[in-house]
Amino acid sequence: MKIWFDILTPKQLLFFEPMIEKLRKNNQILCTSRNYREVVELAKVRNVKLVLVGKHGGSNKSEKLKASLERTLHLSQIVGKFAPDLTISFCSPEAARISFGAGIKHIAFSDSPHAEAVMRLSVPFVQKLLIPWIIPKKEFIKYGIAEKDIIHYRSIDAALIVKQKSKNYSKNDFHLKDKKTILVRVEESQAAYIKTRKNPSTNIINEIAKEFSNYNIVVLGRYLPHINQLKKEFGNKIIVMDKVVDGKALLRFTDIFVGSGGTMTAEAALMGIPTISYDAVPNHIEKYLVRIGLVRRQKNPKIIIKLVKKILKSDNRNLRKKAKTILNSMEDPTSKLLTAIRIVQ
Repeated sequence: MKIWFDILTPKQLLFFEPMIEKLRKNNQILCTSRNYREVVELAKVRNVKLVLVGKHGGSNKSEKLKASLERTLHLSQIVGKFAPDLTISFCSPEAARISFGAGIKHIAFSDSPHAEAVMRLSVPFVQKLLIPWIIPKKEFIKYGIAEKDIIHYRSIDAALIVKQKSKNYSKNDFHLKDKKTILVRVEESQAAYIKTRKNPSTNIINEIAKEFSNYNIVVLGRYLPHINQLKKEFGNKIIVMDKVVDGKALLRFTDIFVGSGGTMTAEAALMGIPTISYDAVPNHIEKYLVRIGLVRRQKNPKIIIKLVKKILKSDNRNLRKKAKTILNSMEDPTSKLLTAIRIVQ
């Protein structure tokens, strides 16, 4: 069988990587993406071969539309030559349009019903939608898919990423000195579901830089303009990662993680790292992790500082033990994907 994966974000690359390896043994695989800094660079780090078609449209709606239309046209030609029997994506609008138009069966994953624009453009056109069990099916039914075509898997996507192997790195690879590390992941600012283009992480970083100058303060950015702005604003007070890194490898050297509530927040939590979410984009996964006690939610920079101080004085062995138990209880969604493939064939 010929299978086409359309991979649009770093999270999707890491999530699909083990599935691609497993399916490649008995199938022909085409992996496409777009010129998007974090995906392109991470693919090099993870040694995943991608065919790049089109680009990320940025934050402007008209530019997003133009980029999507151009990508759909060019991508349809490449996919047409490959002639896949099946498409697998994380609700890629371009993959949905091409698959629907060409009569290709399409199986999609999603844990982001809050991404309304993407859901409307993809969910009605897929044959099967696979989602984490903690998200009610009704969150996706409203976008135009039948309940019977939604399949739950008992895991969150970060669990699959955390369980993967990664290369051995040292502190020197991340320019870390021999002291405790606070890692801050900045929020997404260019996705269609973002209502404001403000950067709440900047105030948090500022407070952390003032209070914890004797620690490694590492900031993992997303887009070059913001990365350059952070470098200019904070100078050598913090370590701003200007290259895309293997996030899980960096988390291994992290004592406290402060994130926006996205995938890396979930990764840190499942690794047993004390994690604070400033909840930039409220979502089901973050709410679940807060509810079970693996993540603490706090938006106020001053209170975040108090929390960090409290955590640094605490023995976090019970947190690590709890995280390990929860991680081990989560299934590999690949088995549900294989079931979905058998159903749609």
